[in-house]
Formats: sequence, structure tokens, C-alpha cells
Amino acid sequence: MSARLSPQNSQVEGRPGQQSSRSHVPIPDSIDAVDVSVLVPAKDEAENLPLFMELAEAAFAGSGARYEVIVVDDGSEDGTWRVLQELADRYSFLRPVRHRTRRGIADALRTGYLHARGGVLVFYPADLQYRPEDIPRIVDPILQGNADMVTGYKVGQYEKALVSNIYNWLSRRLFNVRVRDLNSVKAYRREIMDVLPLRPDWHRYMIVMAAAEGFTVAEIPVPLYARHAGRSKFGISRIPVGVLDMLSVWFELRFGKKPLLLFGMLGALLFLIGLVTGVVAILWRIFAGAGFRPLINLIETCLILGSVFFATGLLGEQIAVQRAELRELRRQVETMRARREF
Repeated sequence: MSARLSPQNSQVEGRPGQQSSRSHVPIPDSIDAVDVSVLVPAKDEAENLPLFMELAEAAFAGSGARYEVIVVDDGSEDGTWRVLQELADRYSFLRPVRHRTRRGIADALRTGYLHARGGVLVFYPADLQYRPEDIPRIVDPILQGNADMVTGYKVGQYEKALVSNIYNWLSRRLFNVRVRDLNSVKAYRREIMDVLPLRPDWHRYMIVMAAAEGFTVAEIPVPLYARHAGRSKFGISRIPVGVLDMLSVWFELRFGKKPLLLFGMLGALLFLIGLVTGVVAILWRIFAGAGFRPLINLIETCLILGSVFFATGLLGEQIAVQRAELRELRRQVETMRARREF
């Protein structure tokens, strides 16, 4: 099978030449024997996977690091699992994993992480819009100790560029993370997965949450190619969902650990408004000799809403404590499970 693909923009800064070596990369059974685990969510990608593995083999042969590729079949209906089984017999670095029903990219990455043996993880789609030959270049800053996370920014023409640009612009303004492209291929230290909430589609904000936890982020240009086969899973209906996810992530980062900071302040503000309004109502009664019903209604509303917000903040504090404990427990259970598997 030919490994030739025509990029939509072939002028790429810092792009290495394609390697021609075909030797397999043996991966020993020891958990310490792998440097990089490439996590590949695959939904109906049977046509793309053979070429993906061929290109990955060539890329890994020219690198000094030790690689494995974990492809997570996310409920495919086109024979992806059968193709993966056949490819696993040919490529020793390939480790297929299966979801029998579709669970989404975030869950596929979590599953890949639980099966990964490398200290560096790479999120790479199977549709060949990104070439495996760029993987060593993406992970190199992490292996050299210069960054905790590396994200690629797209070079070339691609569909939905306007939507992507708007999304990245809003994200930069909202989260103050100065990278050009939040939704691209990325490499990261495996401990970053410990700080990520297990939520659908929140993998898009992995950089934002990692940066908020103090991890360093770098970016490099990565060429984008036309799809080799199949069709995009991204639809226009995902845009409103993406906006709501963005607001959810913002709330999580600002108030997820201290919800009383938001709801308590709102409750205190409403109480203050109610108190001032009560003083005005009393003075109105004293000096005007009559009451003013709208002021009474405003006092009641402020006191009731203030109580509700403050109580919500207190409940939120208790939930935040439970979430932290459950997250730590989940991390310990997943670590023990992974150790038993290896």
C-alpha cells in the first residue's frame, strides 16, 4: 500500500523528512519499557488504520524513543475491530482496545490512558488529517524536559476554519492561555490525566485545565492534510454544545473547588440590597407617613434569594469535598487496576 498523501499546504516550518525504514519496534512487557503511548480514538476508521500503522512504523523507526500505539475502537460499525486484530499481528507496537458502544473521545482517551505504559501520552486521531511522522517532533520537547504539554497548531487549509478560529479566540480571552490552537493533536505527561474531570468533550480543554494546574505548555506547527477516507464526525450541532462546555470549564476552574466564593458572594450581595432597601422602607414610613409596597416586595425577594444562594454555596462546598475525595479514590483504583493488568 502506498504511503503517499498530498498535504493541502506543503510549506511547513520545521517539518522533517519522511523515514523509509520498515523495521518493527519491539515493545517489552515491562511498564518502564515504553517512553511514549500514542492514544488513537477510532470510530469507523477501518479504511484509514492500515495506512496509519504503516506511517507510524516508519516514524517510530527513525526515533530514539520507544513507542506503543493504543487504538481504542469506540463502538465502530464498519469492521474497525477486525482490521485492528489483523494489524496487531503485523505491528508489535499496536495494542487494540474496544468499546462495544460509542462513548466519545474523552472516554476513549481515558481508556487508552488506563492501558498505556508510557510516561508521555499523545492524542492523535485516526483519520490521517495529521501524519504520524510528526509524532516524534511533538513529543520531543517533553522528552527533553522543556515542557509538560505540547500542542500542535494547524498549518494548511481545512474545513470549518472559521468555527475553529472563533472557538480559539473565545478560549484565549476566557482562559488567558496564549496558544493558537486548543483543539489539535497534543502530547502530555501522563500525570496531567489525574487533574482532568471525566466529562464528555472536555478533552478539548485539556490545555486550559493543565495550565490552570501549573503545567507548562508549548506549541509547534503541525501540517493538516485532507482526510484519507471516511467523513468528519463534527457537525454544526456541536457548536452550541461547545459553547456550553466552555462556560462549564470556566466555572469549574474559577469556582469548582470553592463554590461558596460565588454563591456566598451573591447571597451576601442580595442580603445587603435587602438590608439597604429595608432601611429605606423604614425611613419612607417615618418621614412620608405611608408605606410603599414595591419596597416590601424587593426586601422579601432579596432575602429569599440571598438565603437560597448562600445555602447553595454551602451545599456546593460539601459536594466539592466529596468530588475531591472521589477523584483521589478513582485515581488510586485506576492505578491499581493498571498495575494488575501489567
